[in-house]
Amino acid sequence: MAAAVVPALAATGLLVSGAGPSHAAPAWDPKPSPMTTPWTNQVPVDNPLPEYPRPQLTRPDWSSLNGMWDFAVTSRDAAQPTTFGERIRVPFAPESALSGVQRKITQNDRLWYKRTFTVPSGWNGRRVQLNFGASDWETTVWVNGKQAGAAHRGGYDGFRYDITPLLNGGTNTIVISVYDPTETGGQAIGKQRVQDVTPHPGRSIVYTASSGIWQTVWLEPTAPAHITRLDMVPRLEDNTLRVTVRGAGGADGAGVKVTVSSGGTTVGSATGTVGGELSVPVPNAHLWTPEDPFLYDVTAELTGGAGADKVGSYTGMRSIAVKDVGGVRRPVLNGRFVFQTGTLDQGYWPDGIYTAPTDDALKYDLQKHKDLGFNMVRKHIKVEPQRWFYWADRLGLLVWQDMPSMDSGKTPDTAARTQWESEYRAIIDQHRSSPALIQWVDQNEGWGQYDQARIADMVKAYDPSRLVDNMSGVNCCAAKDGGNGDVIDNHNYVGPGNTPAESVRASVLGEYGGLGYRVPGHEWYPGGGFSYEDQPTTAALNNRLVGLLDGIRENAMPAGGLSASVYTQITDVENEANGLMSYDRQVVKVDQARVRAANQALIAASRSAGATVKLPVGQNVSIRVTTPGYTDRYIRHYDGLGFTEVVNSASADLLKRDATWTVRQGLANRLCYSFESRNYPGEYLRHRDFRVRREAGDGSTVYKEDATWCPTQGSGGIRLSAANFPGQYLRHINAELWLAQSGGTHAWDNPASFTEDTTWAIESPWAP
Repeated sequence: MAAAVVPALAATGLLVSGAGPSHAAPAWDPKPSPMTTPWTNQVPVDNPLPEYPRPQLTRPDWSSLNGMWDFAVTSRDAAQPTTFGERIRVPFAPESALSGVQRKITQNDRLWYKRTFTVPSGWNGRRVQLNFGASDWETTVWVNGKQAGAAHRGGYDGFRYDITPLLNGGTNTIVISVYDPTETGGQAIGKQRVQDVTPHPGRSIVYTASSGIWQTVWLEPTAPAHITRLDMVPRLEDNTLRVTVRGAGGADGAGVKVTVSSGGTTVGSATGTVGGELSVPVPNAHLWTPEDPFLYDVTAELTGGAGADKVGSYTGMRSIAVKDVGGVRRPVLNGRFVFQTGTLDQGYWPDGIYTAPTDDALKYDLQKHKDLGFNMVRKHIKVEPQRWFYWADRLGLLVWQDMPSMDSGKTPDTAARTQWESEYRAIIDQHRSSPALIQWVDQNEGWGQYDQARIADMVKAYDPSRLVDNMSGVNCCAAKDGGNGDVIDNHNYVGPGNTPAESVRASVLGEYGGLGYRVPGHEWYPGGGFSYEDQPTTAALNNRLVGLLDGIRENAMPAGGLSASVYTQITDVENEANGLMSYDRQVVKVDQARVRAANQALIAASRSAGATVKLPVGQNVSIRVTTPGYTDRYIRHYDGLGFTEVVNSASADLLKRDATWTVRQGLANRLCYSFESRNYPGEYLRHRDFRVRREAGDGSTVYKEDATWCPTQGSGGIRLSAANFPGQYLRHINAELWLAQSGGTHAWDNPASFTEDTTWAIESPWAP
């Protein structure tokens, strides 16, 4: 990446000024954290998270307001208190230990923050902007007793006020009021729920709420006419970076120059006007990929005269689309299919809840994805600070960004829908230039679902440069598929299973896994942890996880058409014990090298994935054993069960018919196949309780999946894996047919001659 980006960001963090709380206040200490992360005790009292908070729009002068504020909690409808009896460390939510408050906040409460500050003398003659990374939920600001603009509603988008007219030239007082009803309101809340802030029992996939200010608050001087945003879209087809400069304070229509550089050398530049699209040439572009996340430096400056605004930024040149690859719809990065293997990342911390204790902590989870060989992360119904995206951009992780859901137990009313869509558009605007971010995920498992198709179209029109997932988990929890967007997304626990292939959308697995292992001494509530499938040892956890990844590589990806998968999850969260790391980030539970190798093998295999194996749909075939010494045996049914038996020209007609199958398009996946009995039409070869049998369909999804087999090329034949259990194969052992996994726990999983026993030859039918 361009080396100039990092020093610029680091330098700005030193320019911190301003006074502390407005008057003598009670002594303050952080509360004991339920679990201590490696960074819990590294958080400064007076200047936490000192890094410049907006890496894609930087200026050299700024002043952090993070640190100690006076604090009070009143009833919801109370007026501003006359005294503030507590102190809080901003930007940590009052529910968190790091805030020093650590108390439940409900819909009956209103939060109050107060502090003083002085404006540095070097800012004279410029406008002063008060910026908030995020504050949940309704935030009202007063400076020197006067309200600064309208109250802001939203918990995940940044906002700002020009407070210049409210300043007094000396010591200024800022008061902030926040009201957060969490699940009792109608707004986006993600996985936040009002509950006890200290560990407690309960098998829940929702977690402690995080109210009030939870991202950096800072001051910044600007020229009256100034830049507010850079919308940057790389276009590889003509080697340009399309840039739209947004502005305020009379900047609309002003002249602007945008320059792209690398290592201090100009690559290309273009001039135009604020609000219009500029085309900046980037010849012979060095492409951004997870393996080589190269970043260019970008500067944008207004050209109206002395003192005109100038900002720094960065970009990555990459493209994302969906196209046919070997007859399968696939997402393509820079025109090439690369399997996206990632984890579900909830973004919770035992000490800071919604807020990572330090910037190093924020980076750590993303670095662990890279260490474990993943190339993608799904940020699950939460939106992180812009520095999280900066680290994803720098480290090279593809990002699926969820829009935080409304409460899963409600149908949103008109006001809630209007607010949710407005906040979604604001979030898109805030992060639309991140090269790592490749896909928006609109809704999840039907939580607060409505108008899926319309919303997907809205998002695609608002940001056509990225993929759109209209619903993650369309097969789960009464979710409804809008039928549009760029991908179709299933959830399968433990899975991995397979998402049925389509002719228009790419098939992805938005969630699978959930393998659990509780680490003594590293549990949020000792004994309270749960998972989708508990593992007795770390060895079992490693074997199971690698088996799932291998199943995707061997079958779900090449045979079933799967293009991406999201493992649940990168860390434990509260009582969920299904993380690859403990909640306190003190323990990596899995064999890092082994998981990395499995992920790398999956990614490498996707680069050479060819067309799927083709079988003759509508024709009769017989399926022959290829195991040496048994090659005269064929699959047949007998009393409803599957066996192998010697079949030859002298065999009885009934046996020949029993050993003949009609190839059908897969009942559960169009890229796979189902085998209908020749003499029992409507009955198919399916697995149930591991035993493979001939059975009539009942129309259920389970039956269709059990009766669908995905072929991959084997040595001397094909291998048939279960569509819903990639990595488990149709096997003969002792003349019986089983669904088997090499090295599994059952007798039919015996690894001896496993590959040979699971390889089959498709032959001419014994019975026409």
